[in-house]
Amino acid sequence: MTSMNSACWTLRTCSGRSWCQGRRVLMEQRNGFRKASKKTDRGGFETHQVTDTVKSSITTPMAESVPPARSYFLKQLYKPLIFTLGFSGGSFGVAAIWQYESLKSRMKSYLDDVRADWLEKLRPPKQGAFRKQVNQWWNNLSEGQKAVSGIIVLNGLVFCLWRVPSLQRTMVRYFTSNPASRSLCLPMVLSTFSHFSLFHMAANMYVLWSFSTSIVSMMGKEQFFAVYLSAGAVSSFASYISKIVTGRFGPSLGASGAIMAILAAVCTKMPEAKLAIIFLPMFTFTAGNAIKAIMAIDSAGLIMGWRFFDHAAHLGGALFGIWYALYGNEFIWKKREPLVKMWHEFRNGPPRSGDS
Repeated sequence: MTSMNSACWTLRTCSGRSWCQGRRVLMEQRNGFRKASKKTDRGGFETHQVTDTVKSSITTPMAESVPPARSYFLKQLYKPLIFTLGFSGGSFGVAAIWQYESLKSRMKSYLDDVRADWLEKLRPPKQGAFRKQVNQWWNNLSEGQKAVSGIIVLNGLVFCLWRVPSLQRTMVRYFTSNPASRSLCLPMVLSTFSHFSLFHMAANMYVLWSFSTSIVSMMGKEQFFAVYLSAGAVSSFASYISKIVTGRFGPSLGASGAIMAILAAVCTKMPEAKLAIIFLPMFTFTAGNAIKAIMAIDSAGLIMGWRFFDHAAHLGGALFGIWYALYGNEFIWKKREPLVKMWHEFRNGPPRSGDS
């Protein structure tokens, strides 16, 4: 097991409504987000100004004004709540239809392969040693590793977009989640594919890769994607609630909330499985104790106000993963039959005349 220090890191930026909470927001020191200076104006309010540009000529946009009342944000939570419920339900609905189409396509491909098997002997072998090695590497991967490969590639592409100076405002607005932003809903999902720090992304993707085989073998790739995407929205919503209640506003990003759901689901289903830290393989512990320890640390961080990680997002994702492992599969995934039946009838159209 790798270290869970990868998290939904908090950037020192403010986006959307052109204001900053007059408090210190933590940032990614290793990747160039530098501490902003504080100045007190004549009215007694503290404002933040960017004094330095970040490395790679990336400047973090900041704004200044007095934050609105907390009650205003509490009223705004209904939109993220509706989005979380709708997006999660839609994810499971799409996953159910995807599984139906996959099974149907698999059966058709099997029959086609049986009929055309004799043609394979007539086809010339594929040329190119590199292509052969890539195909061999891909075929040796587990279904879970193949499933998360797309997620890892997508995270890498978003990481590269953070390096483009002209895209900084867009990235902060849509690829960081912040209850003070004009864009509230879409960033709840997009931020789970967003990393500014290379170490942050590498640690998160390593954990996802490590647990991919177990989770996909338990759920199947379609259900796994539904859980992963839903966990991203749920963890972001938990982060919104925490920031509004505590008044510690600021953008967050990272896949840790969704990955915590996967980790928690695996540890709940296989509590006696042995895990180890990548740098300390001689120390082993059970999966059940691991998830308890991680949640205890995040609970302490949330209560004590640690700002290096988004502990609320971690806890939200972990609780969602535990709930889904215990009850979600029974109450959500196993209830998909009516939807699949409706899709089957829609796809095949009305019965023809003369058909029974």
